[in-house]
Amino acid sequence: MKLIRRIYSIYGSIGFISAFLLLLPIFIYTIEISGKKGQGRKMNRIWSKLFFGMLFFKVTIENQYHLKKGGQFIFVSNHFSYLDIPVLGLIPFDLVFIGKSSLAKVPLFGYMFKNLHIAVNRDSMKSRGESILKARKALDEGASVVFFPEGGISSHSPPAMARFKDGAFKLALDKQIPIIPVTLSYNHLILPDDGKFLLRYKPVKVVIHEPIAVEGCGANDVKELKRKCFAIIQDQLDKDNAQN
Repeated sequence: MKLIRRIYSIYGSIGFISAFLLLLPIFIYTIEISGKKGQGRKMNRIWSKLFFGMLFFKVTIENQYHLKKGGQFIFVSNHFSYLDIPVLGLIPFDLVFIGKSSLAKVPLFGYMFKNLHIAVNRDSMKSRGESILKARKALDEGASVVFFPEGGISSHSPPAMARFKDGAFKLALDKQIPIIPVTLSYNHLILPDDGKFLLRYKPVKVVIHEPIAVEGCGANDVKELKRKCFAIIQDQLDKDNAQN
C-alpha cells in the first residue's frame, strides 16, 4: 500500500508541475505585460482544476450560494496541509492568498505566488505588517483575501485547530467587509503535514459557511469574531471526521 501511495504521490508531483508549466506563459503575460493580476489569479483556478483532474479527485464545494456575485469577502480557513491553497483556488472568486514566504522560493511556482498573492515571513513583525498593508490594497482593488488565521500549519493534532490570530478579523472590521469561514474537511488525511509527502486518495470536501456581517462592529469585537469563526470551522471538522 505504501508503494502504491508513493507512486501516486510521484504522479501527483508530476501533475502539479505539468499543469503549472502549461499555464506559465499566461502567468508571465498577466504579470509582466498586461499587469492584469486578477486575470492571472483566474489562471490559478484553471491550474487547480487541471491538477485535481489529473489526480482523479472528486471535489465537492458545498454552499457556493453564499458567494454573491460581485461581493467581496475575507475568507478564513483551517490549514493542515499543503493542498489547502490549491483546493481553495477552486473557489470561483478573485482570491488573494496570504501564505508563508517560503512559497515564494519554490521554483516557477514561487514566481507566480509572490507576484499574484502575498508572501509573509511570520517570524518578522515587519513582514507581517507589510502583508496587512498589501491585503488592504488587494481589497481596495476589489479582490477578496484568504487568511489562514492559525498562522500557517500550526496544529499538532488535526483535525483540532490551533488558536486563531487577530489579523484577518481586525482587517475585516477596519474595512467593514464580511467574513466567510471555510472548512477544508479532509486535506489533512489526503496529504498530511508529516514530512513524508504521501498522497492518499480521498474525495476533497470544502464547506463554505454563511457570511458573518461586521457592519457596526469595532475593535472590541475581534475576540468574539475569532471565537465564532473558530467554532463554526471546528464544529464542521469534528462532524466530518467523526468516522475517520
